[in-house]
Amino acid sequence: MGHHRRALRTTAVGAVSAALIAGGVLGLAPAAQATNAVRFVDITGDGGVVLKANVTMPAGAADGARRYPLIVLPTSWGFPQVEYLAQAQKLADSGYIVVGYNVRGFWQSGGRIEVAGPQDTADASKVIDWALANTPADAAHIGMGGVSYGAGISLLAAAHDKRIKAVASLSGWADLIGSIYSGRTQHVQAAALLDGVSVVTGRQDPEVRQVFDDFYASNLAKEQDLIDWGKKRSAATYVDQLNKNGAAVLMANAWGDTVFPVNQYADFYEKLTVPKRMELRPGDHATAELTGLFGLPNDVWTDTERWFDHYLKGTDNGIDREQPVQLKPRSTGGYEGYPDWKSVGEARGRIALDGTTTIHTNVDSGADGGIVFLSSILDQVAQVPPIAAIPLLPRRWAAVWQSEKYATARRVRGTAKLHTTLTPTKESGTLVAYLYDVGPLGLGKLVSNAPYTFHDRTPGEPFGVDLELFSTAYDVPAGHRLALVVDTVDPLYIEHNPSGAQLTFSSPANDPSYVSIPLREQ
Repeated sequence: MGHHRRALRTTAVGAVSAALIAGGVLGLAPAAQATNAVRFVDITGDGGVVLKANVTMPAGAADGARRYPLIVLPTSWGFPQVEYLAQAQKLADSGYIVVGYNVRGFWQSGGRIEVAGPQDTADASKVIDWALANTPADAAHIGMGGVSYGAGISLLAAAHDKRIKAVASLSGWADLIGSIYSGRTQHVQAAALLDGVSVVTGRQDPEVRQVFDDFYASNLAKEQDLIDWGKKRSAATYVDQLNKNGAAVLMANAWGDTVFPVNQYADFYEKLTVPKRMELRPGDHATAELTGLFGLPNDVWTDTERWFDHYLKGTDNGIDREQPVQLKPRSTGGYEGYPDWKSVGEARGRIALDGTTTIHTNVDSGADGGIVFLSSILDQVAQVPPIAAIPLLPRRWAAVWQSEKYATARRVRGTAKLHTTLTPTKESGTLVAYLYDVGPLGLGKLVSNAPYTFHDRTPGEPFGVDLELFSTAYDVPAGHRLALVVDTVDPLYIEHNPSGAQLTFSSPANDPSYVSIPLREQ
């Protein structure tokens, strides 16, 4: 396991180092074309830590003759302080004062990485304090936003600082444990990616280092500590405070986000009672926003500016009258609007998981969720998700159930849900469920997947399993069918199957097994 973790971390560091270099370039390139004054400043954060920051102001703002709305942008995980300069220029052109800052522990900012803990939240308020004291920013019109780490910190800050009136949370999280430990299963590639980046670009707090080590080691004695640690760093924990404070919240994410899956975002969105909007698009973690960081046209950033314009400036641009849930399916080009998330998956179809099926563990059947970042990016740019030859999957290691062929095209929108009865031969185990779109030749394109882990079960005693697959929006062509595949090994996750274990799936008459799919005709 140690060698496996080191290999993952090395791969993650190599891959992301290239991305960070690109990030630095894309952040620096627009600066040469700056039309507004940009100042690089030091801001004193919580506990005296120095935060490296940059301030972009509209032309003529330095004379202090009037006040301007303020937008604060904390950087993404591992990115330098110049990350948002292209967008800062655009926002300043529109009449905003923009302060971007490097979060503590990364690059030249002081302190240590504590993963959106209390000090990170306090830092955000300190940056607002500094901007109000040192720029002609308007204290009554403050917004906050960012990508990934900056998105999570922005949501947390809005729950703790009443001055924040609007938030743009792009590719962020609302439930940290629900993101990297969903189904009680470690999302090891995602964790190794975050760990590797922070080792290269920052300085981890000892508590964070211990959390990563316990996570990799599957230390069940520390499981509750991990959950408690994650709750402190999750906006879902503070949703009542966020609703009370009233900040308008824009959330955007990608269907294939392998770091912060859509489900946890959508669950949080439904609990918000403030003005809100959720946009979901093809791609992986933060890939939908990437071109906007170059200053290129980008839907996410366009709507972010519209959101701020309406809720900070009072501009009547119609964004508040549009359907608040906007989906761009993986296989079509247009957007679909819905009144809420519940409406997305109202129509349901089922595949019955009849009979009794036993599979052996410890071997990858060939069905898997792909590779962190790479697979979902291929799906985003070329509509090529992970593929498996369904008829060739070895039934010793994979359970397979299929629907009938659909005479007309079908739309999958929302969250598929698996319900089954499982009988293990060991007290612990892991299964991974996959939903495939299967063509006439038996090739299956991955629609969704999710892992599930159990511990402390009595061998030979059946129990019920309910598992939500990761939410998606996918079009199934006419003449195709859907297939549910279950196996026990996937490179994306740490599996907990003892050697020689077997899993038996059954469908009792009084509790039939099925997968419920948010399915409707096109």
